[in-house]
Amino acid sequence: MTASFQPSLYETLSVSLDEDGVATLTLDRPAQLNAFDLTMAGELERFFLTDARDDAVRAVVVTGAGRAFCAGMDLSAEGNVFGLDESLEPTPEEFRAAYDEPPYRDGVRDTGGRVTLAIHALPKPVIAAINGAAVGIGATMTLAMDLRLASTDARIGFVFGRIGITPEAASSWFLPRIVGLPQALEWIYAADILTADQALAGRLVRSVHPPEELLPAAQELARSFVRGRSAVALGLAKQLLYRHSGSAEPLEAHLSDSLAVYWTSIADGKEGVAAFLEKRPARFTGRASELPEIF
Repeated sequence: MTASFQPSLYETLSVSLDEDGVATLTLDRPAQLNAFDLTMAGELERFFLTDARDDAVRAVVVTGAGRAFCAGMDLSAEGNVFGLDESLEPTPEEFRAAYDEPPYRDGVRDTGGRVTLAIHALPKPVIAAINGAAVGIGATMTLAMDLRLASTDARIGFVFGRIGITPEAASSWFLPRIVGLPQALEWIYAADILTADQALAGRLVRSVHPPEELLPAAQELARSFVRGRSAVALGLAKQLLYRHSGSAEPLEAHLSDSLAVYWTSIADGKEGVAAFLEKRPARFTGRASELPEIF
């Protein structure tokens, strides 16, 4: 842990930071196979909205303690296991108008979706190191991460149909964009448990590794993304690609690309060009917490 980075105290998570600014976030309920409960939901949302936004953190690798990544929602809780208020009868219009206000914020909003939105909004690389079972929210939370690496021990399941609920955590937006609509539909309809090789064949994961090599591989990949890179350029690039993967026409990309190039070219870009011409490492000073507005 670097001296400048002091993360919050968590009950269900543990955090470390290496000298390159790569934070390793571990889901840390190994006795429960890192099952997702309301405490973990709140702590994950808080981590990605606060600690992960510290400029000392350049990238995040997420993994699980023990033999699982996350075995899904903890179904042992009393009452509504998702923490929802069953007395409400929200209409789509009412919910959309006040989704982030009481009683809808805590009583209706999907807790997994609040987590994945926080992950998606982080202007830094986020990599999942799926070390074991990743079922339900254990699978869908990884979809908001930029890349997924899996252990040969990984087992991934979009099993919502087996318990009579629908996909959550904004996975209806993420999953088709990652694997394509037909593959996403097949996995959701079948509700099967996928092996690591099946997930690789379906383009859900980038690569498959022996268990002992998974976390080092994910951490080294994260380091390769941030060493000698401008935090501002990296953050803007992430925003641009996610925003414009669904834009109706290239003009939209051109307009925000232009602003991004303008602002970076008069800041870290000057140092990058000078370093290239002088054949030396660049010394970028831009902060991910101070990205210019481009949309």
